[in-house]
Order: sequence, then C-alpha cells, then structure tokens
Amino acid sequence: MRKLSWLLMGSLLAALLVGCTAGAQPAPVVEPLAVANEVPAVPAAPLAGGELILATTTSTRDSGLLDVLLPMFEEQTGVTVKMVAVGSGAALQMGEEGNADVLLVHAPKSELALMEKGFGKERLLVMHNDFILVGPSSDPAGIRGMTSATDAFQQIALAQSTFVSRGDDSGTNKSELAFWKKLEITPEGAWYESTGSGMGDTLRVASEKIGYTYTDRATYLALKDTLQLEVLVEGDPSLLNVYHVITVNPDTWPKVNYNAAVAFANFMVAPETQAVIGSFGVETYGQPLFIPDAGKTEAEVGL
Repeated sequence: MRKLSWLLMGSLLAALLVGCTAGAQPAPVVEPLAVANEVPAVPAAPLAGGELILATTTSTRDSGLLDVLLPMFEEQTGVTVKMVAVGSGAALQMGEEGNADVLLVHAPKSELALMEKGFGKERLLVMHNDFILVGPSSDPAGIRGMTSATDAFQQIALAQSTFVSRGDDSGTNKSELAFWKKLEITPEGAWYESTGSGMGDTLRVASEKIGYTYTDRATYLALKDTLQLEVLVEGDPSLLNVYHVITVNPDTWPKVNYNAAVAFANFMVAPETQAVIGSFGVETYGQPLFIPDAGKTEAEVGL
C-alpha cells in the first residue's frame, strides 16, 4: 500500500512538471533596431575627452566657418580641438607623419594618394564651393567674363600682368598650378609672385599690387570689403573646390586620438552640421560660402 502511494505521488509530480513545461514560452530575442542613416557614418567609440589635432586648409579658418563649427563639436563631445590651419599640402603631410588626428582638406588627387599609402583610415565628402579668378577693376589682361579659366590664365601670361600665387603647396595652389601645366607654361619672371602664405594674405598682396590671383570664393567673400579686387572669371566646371574629412590611420600611427577623429568626421557629415554649413554666410553675404555634400557621391558633386 505504501509502495502504491509513492507511485501515485510520483505520477502526480511528473504530470505537474510536464504541464508547467508545456505552458512556458521561450524568452523573446530582441534584435537591434536598424537605424536609417543617409550618410555612411564611421563606427563610433566612447570618448574620453582629451585633445584633437585638426590639420586644415586656411580657407576653412579665414572664411570663419570653423569659428562656428568647432565650438559646436567641443560642446557636444567634451573634446578640445587644436586647429592647425595650413595649406592642404602641409595638412596632408601632417597626417602622413602622424602629427594630426584628423584632416579637413581640399586637394582630391593628393588625398587619394594619402589613402593609397595607408596614412588615412576614412575619407568622407563634406562640402564644396568654387575657385574664382579675381583682379583689379581695370583688368589689364582683359579676362573679365571669360567662360574658360584655362583661357584666362593664358591671357594673363601673354599680357605679363601681375599674378600673385600662394606658392605654398595648398589645395588652391595645386589647382592653380594644374592650369599652367595644362597650358605648358612655366609661370616665372617679374609678373609672377609667390607669397608662400595663406589665402587671406595672398589676396591682400594681390590687392596691394593691383594684380590677379586665384582664390576660393569663401575666403574672397569674407575679405572682399577690405580688398580692391573683383570677381572676373567664375562658373567654369574646372573651378570646382571639394572638401573631405580624413581620419589618420591608427594602424599606422597608434598614438593618434582616433576615437576623437571619428567623432569629428561623423560630426562634419551629421545633418545638423550640414545644415549649419549650408546656411553659413547667407545672412552676411547673401549666399552660402559652402554647399553641403554629405551623402552625395563623388560623381554627383562633379569629381
């Protein structure tokens, strides 16, 4: 009898366990949400503040754009930015030597060479504006209104009119020299002067010498009230001026602040930042100084 009771009790327990197991549902697996992002951002990592060395072209400084953007970035991230404004050639050299964390430059061919050599990690399209030929109202070379920048450069050389070049291996200087190379002209002599300086200084020298120079539109507009120079040639597709942000490769230079560089790259292509870029200059000059390009292809911009 006692044996039967134990068997009955065992059967009841087994039935209860089976019932409970059958009624239980497996815990749901929560999949991460897919976040739509028009701009392919660089994977971010946690920031620990610190300092970010930004090597950039002088046009982003002289135009005043970085005076607006850098405080925004510092407030959002707690990272302090040390800006080094030099020509794009010098900025790219800083990246190649591991002396900067992130670059903001406008020399596409040289940028691609940097990436191919493994010194850059990510390269994102940020914005563009254009180059222009400016000179005195008297226009001694007679280039006003020419639709071909190449023809305008040739006319300046033929007239031996004063031309002031940056001569600093910047993105602007590289673009200028490409026109002389295309024309198979070696610019030299009393009519051609190199300042070895940034765009702002070069514009001032050209104005003082009643000469021509080649400039990005943003820096010219920012300084035009202090210059005796007018826009004489513009609108040629060959005058396109495109800016990219490049993170320096931590695999090559392990001591760079790569996390902060990634944060800056993502900041530059973020919708809020792109909106600020697109409106910068409108209130003061009646036109934007830069056109935001994040999310576009190189072909859509014109490269």
